[in-house]
Amino acid sequence: MFSKVLVANRGEIAVRIIRSLRELGIKSVAIYSTADRESLHVQLADEAVCVGTARPQDSYLNMQNVLAAAVGTGAQAIHPGFGFLSENAEFAEMCTQCGITFIGPRAETIDIMGNKEHAREQMRNSGVPVIPGSDGYIRDYESAEQCAQEIGYPVLLKAAAGGGGKGIRRVNSSEEMERSFNEAQSEARLSFNDDRMYLEKIMENVKHIEVQVFRDQFGNAVYFPERDCSLQRSKQKVIEESPCSIITDAQRSELGEIAVKAVNAINYLNTGTLEFLMDQDHNFYFMEMNTRIQVEHTVTEMVTGIDLVKAQVRVAAGEELPFTQDDIKLDGVAIECRINAEDPAENFMPSTGKVNYLYLPVGNLGMRIDTALYPGTTVTPFYDSMIAKVIAHGHNREEAIEKIKRLLNEMVIMGIRTNQNFHLAILNDPEFLKGEFTTAYLESSFLPRWKKGVHSDNEAV
Repeated sequence: MFSKVLVANRGEIAVRIIRSLRELGIKSVAIYSTADRESLHVQLADEAVCVGTARPQDSYLNMQNVLAAAVGTGAQAIHPGFGFLSENAEFAEMCTQCGITFIGPRAETIDIMGNKEHAREQMRNSGVPVIPGSDGYIRDYESAEQCAQEIGYPVLLKAAAGGGGKGIRRVNSSEEMERSFNEAQSEARLSFNDDRMYLEKIMENVKHIEVQVFRDQFGNAVYFPERDCSLQRSKQKVIEESPCSIITDAQRSELGEIAVKAVNAINYLNTGTLEFLMDQDHNFYFMEMNTRIQVEHTVTEMVTGIDLVKAQVRVAAGEELPFTQDDIKLDGVAIECRINAEDPAENFMPSTGKVNYLYLPVGNLGMRIDTALYPGTTVTPFYDSMIAKVIAHGHNREEAIEKIKRLLNEMVIMGIRTNQNFHLAILNDPEFLKGEFTTAYLESSFLPRWKKGVHSDNEAV
């Protein structure tokens, strides 16, 4: 087992990893930018090293500086969390060359699965159903138009190296193809220095379902109960829950077996998540794989009682998985709300400033708030706007919803604007309560109704 691990991240995920390391008896090293000098993860770690100025490119994404911090402090491993360098194959390979363990999959696996079209090809070859689309890359809009005519509009243009909603365009007809292709390719080139594109059929009225998997170097592989991540705005997840309320035990087993088949085929190591679209007939189609821990791993932990970060560390250290498939039992329902520093009433404009007052209302069973906030924290404009995750676990979905509503109602964050009331509005919406919503629900159904209510409130004031 490692004696010291560097956490190559910031915010709530860095705090969460540092706490699990401490419980394992492992010393932690934090890295930070000049903007994060007073951050909670810096205060909690056993050691901390400044790796650059506020811009991510100069600090958290500066591979040489991060590795220098690891070597200089004698860290034997690096946990990348999510975002930043977590899915960077070059960084994983550099860790190996420096004799440092990257807590995640092998560099070659990250490279294969990080490229969306490579991943689709790999899954097709493994017998995993994929979303209908192009066979290989599309270099120009004429080729995209030909493919779209074959599979039928609407289609989705996607950057092969994409992520975070960049390099993606919906195309409803051939008249839109040339402009959309050029825009998406240009955005991909600027965002990823890679303008390779592929195309997928847009599947309407679907759910976004994902499956967490784990595999060790001895070939032991398991899957966890699925997560429903259909509540999205601008391709970003808003609320996640586990399990999906309309998936049966038999379908859960089927999906899990598909996921395990996939990770065995690519000789996967450590944890990752396979993302699927589920149609109205409950057929599953592979979309992409995230080769890291997910933001929403918390709901999986709540319904299984398994600390996924501790398992990551153990497997990276060469141990066997500390659990088998039979040990993974689904217990109840868990829901997570992502709390962002933003103003939903002003088109979700980011909010920055000092947190003057903070009250986090935990205290009952099945409740968890992951955050790096404390009174006096300054939320800066340099990083992702997510500042907390509120998670609740109940014996059933209704109890989980009531618990998370209680948490959101009582939580107080003063000094910045947040989206917690926006979450409460969703949690009280009849369509959400039915659990049958699709990926279109939030933007097509809920948001127009919610905006009308906000406008009416403003008029009344």
